[in-house]
Amino acid sequence: MKTILDVKNLSVSFDVYGGEVQAVRDVSFQMYEGEAIAIVGESGSGKSVTAQTIMRLIQTPPGKIRSGQIFLDQQDLLSLSEKEMQKVRGNKIGMIFQDPMTSLNPTMTVGKQIMEGLKQHQKLNGKAARARAIELLKMVGIPNPESRISQYPHQFSGGMRQRVMIAIALACSPSLLIADEPTTALDVTIQAQILNLMKDLQKKLKTSIILITHDLGIVADICDRVFVMYAGQIVETGTKREIFRNPQHPYTKGLLKSLPRLDQDKKEPLIPIFGSPPDLIQPPQGCGFCSRCDEAMRICETVPPEQTVISETQSVRCWLQHPYAKQSGSPGSQEARV
Repeated sequence: MKTILDVKNLSVSFDVYGGEVQAVRDVSFQMYEGEAIAIVGESGSGKSVTAQTIMRLIQTPPGKIRSGQIFLDQQDLLSLSEKEMQKVRGNKIGMIFQDPMTSLNPTMTVGKQIMEGLKQHQKLNGKAARARAIELLKMVGIPNPESRISQYPHQFSGGMRQRVMIAIALACSPSLLIADEPTTALDVTIQAQILNLMKDLQKKLKTSIILITHDLGIVADICDRVFVMYAGQIVETGTKREIFRNPQHPYTKGLLKSLPRLDQDKKEPLIPIFGSPPDLIQPPQGCGFCSRCDEAMRICETVPPEQTVISETQSVRCWLQHPYAKQSGSPGSQEARV
C-alpha cells in the first residue's frame, strides 16, 4: 500500500497568559492511499489542532510547531513557504470544517466559492468552472444545482451548507480530505446522510479521508482504522473491529461504555468518564489518563507508558498492557494501584 500521509513526532503548543499549552505531544501516524481513518477523543484532546497543523492553518503566534515532520506524498509540508502551501491547500488537501455557516463566506454565492479553487488551481475559465461547480453540487446531492449555484449560504439549510462545504473541498480532486467534526451541528438524520455521502464519494474518487470526531459511534461505517487521542497524545490505534471489539486502553473502554448500543439492555445505564482532562500547561509526568483511571498503578503517575504492540494493526500506550505487568499480575494487586 502506498503511504499518502506520514506524520512524525509532531508537537504543537500555544503561548497563553498562563504559560505554554502543549496541545499536541509527540504524535506520529501514517495513512494509506484510499484509506479512511478516524481520530477520536474528547474536546481538547488535540484532534483539531493536529488536523489544522497538517493544513498549516495554525496561527503563529500564539501557536508554534515545536517539532516533527509531515509528509504528503513524500513532500515535507512543514518545510514549505506560505506561498507554496497555498498551492497545496484546496488542491492536494481539502478540508471540511465544523460549522459551515461560519466557514462559508456569507457575501458570496456558493457557486463563486466553489469556482474560486477551480480557477486558482486548475486554471479553468469562468464557463468551465461554472459547469464543474454545477457537476459538484449535483454529486453531493444538492437539488436543482443550476439554479442553486447562484444562491447564498443563508438560503441553504445546515445539511445543505455542509454538502456545499464538501463540494468545495472536493473541487480539485484532492488526494487527502480532512473532515473536522463535519456532523457536529447537524441532527441525527442529516448526520447519517452526510456520512453516507462521504462514504460514497470515497469509493468513487478513491480519496483518503481523515475524520476528526469526539463520537466513536459515527466512525464504524466509514473508517478503516481508528486513532484514539487523549491529552495531546495518541493512546491507542487499531482497526475499527479491534477498537470496538477488543479495546485495550481504559480511556477507549470508557468512550465505548458511554455510548448507547443496540445489543444493550435498555435499563442498563450509560457510564460516563468521570473527572476532567489534565491541564496541558503542565502535562502529567506519567500517563495523562492516570487521575481518571480506576486501574491506575503507581508507575502510571511518574513514567510515561511505552507503546505496547497488541497485533500487527493494534498498539496501545498503557502500563496495564505492558508484558511485565501481565507477567507479574501487578495490575490486579492492591499494592500496585495508586
